[in-house]
Amino acid sequence: MAISSITRRQLGLRAASALVACAAGSQWPAQAQLGPRTNAPLRIAVGGKGDLYYLPLTVAERLGYFRDEGLRVEIEDFPGGSLAMEAVRSGQADVGCGAYERLIEQQAMGFNYRSLVLMGRTPQMVLAASIHNWPKKPLSNYKDLRIGIAAPGSSSQFFANLWLIQAGISAEQVEFVGVGSGSGAITALKQGRIHAVCHVDPLITLLEQRGEVRILADTRSLKGSADFYGGPMPGACMYVPQMFAQRRSREVQSLVNAMVHALKWMQTAGPVDLARVVPMQYWLEDRGAYLAAFEKVRQTLSPDGLMPGEGPATALKAIARLRESQTAPRVNLALTYNNEWVMRAKEKFQV
Repeated sequence: MAISSITRRQLGLRAASALVACAAGSQWPAQAQLGPRTNAPLRIAVGGKGDLYYLPLTVAERLGYFRDEGLRVEIEDFPGGSLAMEAVRSGQADVGCGAYERLIEQQAMGFNYRSLVLMGRTPQMVLAASIHNWPKKPLSNYKDLRIGIAAPGSSSQFFANLWLIQAGISAEQVEFVGVGSGSGAITALKQGRIHAVCHVDPLITLLEQRGEVRILADTRSLKGSADFYGGPMPGACMYVPQMFAQRRSREVQSLVNAMVHALKWMQTAGPVDLARVVPMQYWLEDRGAYLAAFEKVRQTLSPDGLMPGEGPATALKAIARLRESQTAPRVNLALTYNNEWVMRAKEKFQV
């Protein structure tokens, strides 16, 4: 894949700046407002379904939890979360799965989405430097640093840009290379096309076990994520356009029920359970590394799907660190998520 021309400055321009609106926002959905259910399959877009970041979605699908809720779903996998969101925005998909902070960025640009259920309590993102290709001289003097990301504009690029700021590295020194997930990233490292890779597990654990990388930044633990972001940072969520949430609330509740059911199952799942549920192609040909990776991120999985109270504000601060100095649109964080569907699902499954 060709080197992306998207820089940290362009990401800041696209995300713009965001300020919290003090309005509390609508408290729907009330039970009486649930809309009609349709018979058409729900199209779910996701970027990198084989990643542990999206394991709750795979569990809900493979164990039949969507079917149990009366839903027919079709899941389409894209190379990155930015492409999955574009599918939702263009109408190619009804539902998306991706990084929560993207919903804030989109609202700042006039596109309104709402998180239905949180899958991860951290982004689970890792920046790992190649043992063989990482520059030996100071990065301040290096003019062609290449970082592998899932896709241009993805959450992996967002994370890498934050690290660059903390490391004091200019955006003009860096080029981002879209490597997809899994084997594409491994090949890019081996061929020396990238100096580092920003990605999630199981890929990172596999590279660690092979001695191919050293870790520069790691959010696969609650502490590591809080240290990096300065507070609780939400990870992957399932989201829909605001209008979809209002008009098809019955299906929304069914989606959330299935996902909360999956999150509950994962709290007690063991290696044998995972081996039974997870498709072999997601293991990256190394079952042991996959199971080790799961244990690394296990504490970051949401136990119930609720958005933490301080999470949206932490995400907003992270976005603000990447913005240019310009007049900012106002963002109402209360309209980027709603915990009421999750509360109903928690009651149903006694979570």
